[in-house]
Amino acid sequence: MNTADLLTEAYGRIKEVVHSAVDGLTTDELAFRVDPEANTVGWLVWHLARVQDDHVAEVAGRPQTWTEDGWDKRFGLPLDTADIGYGHSPQEVASVTVSSGDLLTGYYDAVHEQTLAYLRSLADADLDQVVDRRWNPPVTLGARLVSVLSDDLQHAGQAALLRGILLRRRG
Repeated sequence: MNTADLLTEAYGRIKEVVHSAVDGLTTDELAFRVDPEANTVGWLVWHLARVQDDHVAEVAGRPQTWTEDGWDKRFGLPLDTADIGYGHSPQEVASVTVSSGDLLTGYYDAVHEQTLAYLRSLADADLDQVVDRRWNPPVTLGARLVSVLSDDLQHAGQAALLRGILLRRRG
């Protein structure tokens, strides 16, 4: 297995968790909050997709799927199109409402496919390329891709936990 294969396998794990977390939830359940300041399944999945879209598009040198393919218009959120959810207040989290789980997974799947296309293009030596000099030490491509992977898996797990709570509430 080479690096591209390894990363492809790892990013595939995010997709599995995202789909299982969202599958069959109602619009109200996607917006459910365990308390007034908590994140929702809808926000968590939207945010992890936006982070992946934003960060991978940047290193791949391509436009974001969010705007390029019109997902921003399909979601119709009251946010700037560049917003990825980082640092959202409870009110901003509440503003991320989605009409269906299919919309969420549709956007995530589109981002996932763009990510896989990029990962397939990588050689092992590419991972040492510095992609962000604002940090000390500077961030390499490998570190950025692992950072996105880690962040997305954590948020997908949070969404899966919320799904479990919701299913228990259903009875």
